[in-house]
Amino acid sequence: MSMSLRVVVPPHPLIGHWLTLLRDGATPSPLFATAMAELGRWLTYESLRDWLPHRRVTVETPLGRSEGQVVDPEIPLLVIPVLRGGLGLWQGAQTVLPSAQLAHVGIEPCGPDHKPHWFLDDLPSTIDPRSGVLVFLPCLASGSILLALLDRLQGLGVEGQRLRVITALAANPGLQVVGERHGQLTIYCAGIDPEVDDQHRVVPGFGEVSERLYGIASATA
Repeated sequence: MSMSLRVVVPPHPLIGHWLTLLRDGATPSPLFATAMAELGRWLTYESLRDWLPHRRVTVETPLGRSEGQVVDPEIPLLVIPVLRGGLGLWQGAQTVLPSAQLAHVGIEPCGPDHKPHWFLDDLPSTIDPRSGVLVFLPCLASGSILLALLDRLQGLGVEGQRLRVITALAANPGLQVVGERHGQLTIYCAGIDPEVDDQHRVVPGFGEVSERLYGIASATA
């Protein structure tokens, strides 16, 4: 793995709690969805700690003047949920970033080689060079789906420090593959698992995300 790739697993007990509920095969679909949304919320909060543009302002309180800071509305933020499971993370993150621009993408592995297939591309033709870009990927397994999206974003001029990825869970093989090609990326996740099986699933992981969220059989690599 490239040493430049930054992978952040926040040591927060609530993040560990919700990840454990995702892993539990007995967790019912509504609670699984809640756990995914909560991870989206907490991981987004952590990812923005040193990244969200802000500016100093002066406000008048009922009793006097106070110095403070607000999020800079002139710096755009583009959010990209990877369908379908990425919507589960975004549901929680939306409460943190209610004014972000939104672009959905749908990518799924197809065939015996699990080659990424795009079934939806809602990305704008141009992305403001000032814009921060936040990708919501349900899990990072082999890395093929994330690589397809990162390569597409790179073609639009988006890479490096203004791009971050939030995923509920990552596997070491996928992190290695992504790090070799996109070493300046920062990834926030709730945990890192050691393996990917022959169907490109994280092991031990938490199973098929779309199936557990919506009852839809779909893989995310």
